Parts: sequence; C-alpha cells; structure tokens
Amino acid sequence: MLEYIRAGGWMMGPIILASIVAVAIILERLWSLRASRIVPKHLLAQIYHLHKRGRLDYQAVMQLKDASPLGRVLSAGLLNAKHSREVMKEALEETGRHVVHELERYLNTLGSIAAISPLMGLLGTVFGMISTFTVISSKGVGDPTAVAAGISEALICTASGLTVAIPALLFHRYFQRRIEELVVMMEQHALKLVEVMHGERDATEEFEKNEP
Repeated sequence: MLEYIRAGGWMMGPIILASIVAVAIILERLWSLRASRIVPKHLLAQIYHLHKRGRLDYQAVMQLKDASPLGRVLSAGLLNAKHSREVMKEALEETGRHVVHELERYLNTLGSIAAISPLMGLLGTVFGMISTFTVISSKGVGDPTAVAAGISEALICTASGLTVAIPALLFHRYFQRRIEELVVMMEQHALKLVEVMHGERDATEEFEKNEP
C-alpha cells in the first residue's frame, strides 16, 4: 500500500486526506440520521397522554425539546398551542427549518469531496504525464523504468480519486434521500399535533393504541 502511495506522487496526500474526511462524515451521519433518534416512536402518544393527564407543563415541554429533533419541533408548537392554528403552524415551520439545517450538516462537505476528488486525481494524472514527457525529452525512450514511473503516477492518482469520489457521491445521495424521508415524517407528526391541540382530530383512537 505504501508503495502505491509513494508511486502516486504528492497529490496522493490531498486525496488521502479527502478520503479520511469523507469516511468520518459518512460514519457520523449514519449514526446521527437514525430514525429512532430523529423521529422516536410513540412520541405523539406520549405527548397526548401527558396532555390528557394535565402533566404537559413547561418543564415537560423543555424535556421534550431536548430529547430529539422531532421533540424540538413539536415543543415549539406546544409552546404556542394557546395561540391560533396559524401561529402554531408558523412556530412549527420555523423550528423545522432549523432542524432540517442541522440534519444537513456536513453534507455540503461530503458533496464537495465527491466533486473534487476526481479532479485531484486528474491533476495527479497531468503531473504524472508531465513527468513522463520530461523523462522522454531528456533521456528518450531508452529508459523504460523512468517512463513507467510517470505513467504509474498518473494511473494511481486517477484510480485513487475515483475510489474516493464514488462512495462519497453515493452516500451524499443516500443522506439527501434519508433527510427528505425524515422531514416528511416530522411534517406528518407536526400536522397531527396541530389538529389534536386545536380539536380538529380525535386523538383517542389514534394514540391510545400506541400508548407507551
């Protein structure tokens, strides 16, 4: 492995650094974007039963806010539950935008790595070909070892750049889709909360079966 890194030239350094950053982001996002963490099961049922028992006070709402991203969104609505439906929805939407922004953390960096890694590989390829033609111009083609070194540098850089870019691009697309699914789930929960708190939905049948 070290031989390949040395043979790839100095551009292998930035490519390896990009790969380390990409792996760190992928692992962090896989852990952070778990549905059980973002949208806990039965959270609406817990809120309904606290509300029904008269225990949905300010302290309970603050605990809900700190428990999960969905809890943070719903707590914004609960703090405005005494206001009109429109005010409650605006509070939910505003907090939801902040939560979505946090869910998209590091994705721009991952997308940038997916975009620039092939370019770094291409740059290394260019340097390798320049080295090859420099050897040919000074020594001719009588030294195949020197010529092969430049070609090897070019090919290794290209392969390394693509090896980093392809997984980074795939995970970037996956995380984008994952976030879209989580956002839809949070929107559904937020809408149900608004309807229940304003008496537009009968919560008993829907939430009683999910009682924790």
